[in-house]
Amino acid sequence: MSEWTQVREITLMNLRSIPDRLGPSLVIVVGIAGVVGVLVALMSMSAGLTQTLGAGGRVDQAVVTRGGANGELASFLAVASATLVKQDPAIARGEDSLPLASGELIVITEVARPGQRTGANVTLRGVEPVGLRLREDFRILRGRSFRPGVQELIVGAGAAQQFAGLEVGRTLRFRGASWTVVGHFESGGKYDSELWSDLGTVQGAWQRSGVSSLLVQLARPGDFAAFAERLKSDPQLDVEAKTQLDFYQGQSGQLTATIGVLAGLVAVIMAFGATFGALNTMYSAVSARTREIGTLRALGFGAPPVVASVMAEALLLSAAGGLLGAFAAYGLFNGSAVSTLGGGFTQVAFEFAVTPGLVMFGLGLALAIGFIGGLAPAIRAARIPVTSALRE
Repeated sequence: MSEWTQVREITLMNLRSIPDRLGPSLVIVVGIAGVVGVLVALMSMSAGLTQTLGAGGRVDQAVVTRGGANGELASFLAVASATLVKQDPAIARGEDSLPLASGELIVITEVARPGQRTGANVTLRGVEPVGLRLREDFRILRGRSFRPGVQELIVGAGAAQQFAGLEVGRTLRFRGASWTVVGHFESGGKYDSELWSDLGTVQGAWQRSGVSSLLVQLARPGDFAAFAERLKSDPQLDVEAKTQLDFYQGQSGQLTATIGVLAGLVAVIMAFGATFGALNTMYSAVSARTREIGTLRALGFGAPPVVASVMAEALLLSAAGGLLGAFAAYGLFNGSAVSTLGGGFTQVAFEFAVTPGLVMFGLGLALAIGFIGGLAPAIRAARIPVTSALRE
């Protein structure tokens, strides 16, 4: 009998005996399912934040903020600075020959959560009319857009799901005045957690004369390097330009990295427990089958088929646990809408995203645990002297 035939036969015999050892086998499956489920759930939070905060960035658009500012909320550009930036020759111009650049003001306001009296910090963005046209993914879901000069708001789809009192037609009180919600919108990415209104109206209500940032459309993507260098070297300006893609990724990087570190620590701790559980279970399985292994060795089965059979059992149980944990995380968390603190201590609404890549990563971790947990028992099974095994 060839060695491959021996591997096949002894492996099939091991697998058919799993129902007789169902309890110990479930220890491996459930333990690894817990590890993979928790890891995939945590990483799906990071993936959802990345998709929300880092989505939609373009390389042919740039965001200009004050030099050294770590975000729009910490940035402020005076009217003169914003006007000077808009005159740069790298900025595209519309049919009216005006620069395609939107000055935008970021302020923080409070909106109540469902069932709570206390408010949560939410971003209110004042935008110029051209700012709506610069965002290709922008569309009104219901209602209409705000009118310039009127205290009207449109609400991002994510904010409308997570906070109370943002239905179309509702009135909110900001800065001692009434603001009417006239529409809901989606634009892809981080903007869906915001409230938008007319720039001039927001400036008047918050008594601000400048803007937080400028969103500009470049005439050609290749113009960005020269554009950024001109702004940086201009002695009249203290600004910094980044492509929209780089700017979004920078905003999401720190938060998602923190979640990734947390997920890694939790996974490592749980993986140690699951690995020891697999070791204990496989050692018990080998001990229970000592006489059987000795009989097979006496019949001519070699040591490598014995090792392969034990490893196959461990990997199969681990794969079952990995798939169970990954699909449990998918069913429980994928698409679940939540909100968390983002940059500037404002709420960011996002959805958990259990991606195929996370499922494969979880399955790979499960197989690694099974391999480590099964290797030592497999080697022990292959090294048992035939005479000692037959006396068991």
